[in-house]
Amino acid sequence: MKKVLLIIGFNFLFLNVNAQTSDATNDWNLVQKTLNLYIDGVGTTDSVKVSKAFHHSWQMKFFEDNKLNTMKKAKYMERFDIPPHAKSDKWSGRIVFIDITGTAAVGKVEISTTKLLFTDYFNLMKTNEGWFIVDKISSRAPHRTVEVTTSK
Repeated sequence: MKKVLLIIGFNFLFLNVNAQTSDATNDWNLVQKTLNLYIDGVGTTDSVKVSKAFHHSWQMKFFEDNKLNTMKKAKYMERFDIPPHAKSDKWSGRIVFIDITGTAAVGKVEISTTKLLFTDYFNLMKTNEGWFIVDKISSRAPHRTVEVTTSK
C-alpha cells in the first residue's frame, strides 16, 4: 500500500512540474509575441500593432533636457499618423532579454536605425486579455563609428 501511495504521490509531483514548465514556456512565448508586435509596429509605423501591444494605461519615461519626462499613450501614438510601410533595410529591432515572474515581466529591446541605437526597457503585465506592455523607459545614443585607415 505504501508503494502505491508513493507512486501516486510522485506522479502528481511530476505532473505539477510539467504543468508549471508548460505555463512558463507559454508565458515566455506570449511575452515574446507582445514585444515582437511592438517591434514590427514601430518598424512599419503600424499604429494598430503598436497599440495592441500597449495596455491603455501605458506610458513612457525618458530623460531629455536635463529632466525626466513622461509621455502618455495617446501622445506617443501621434507619431504613427502616416500609413504603414515596409521596414527599411537600414532599420532593425531585436529582443535582448525577457524575464518573467508570475504575472509580471520585463523585456529589453534594441532598435537600430542609420544614426541611432534605441534601447527600450519594458514592464509587462499579464491580464485576463493576455500580456501587455504597461511602461517603457527609453534611451537613445548615436552609433559609435570608428575610422579605419587604409593602406596605400
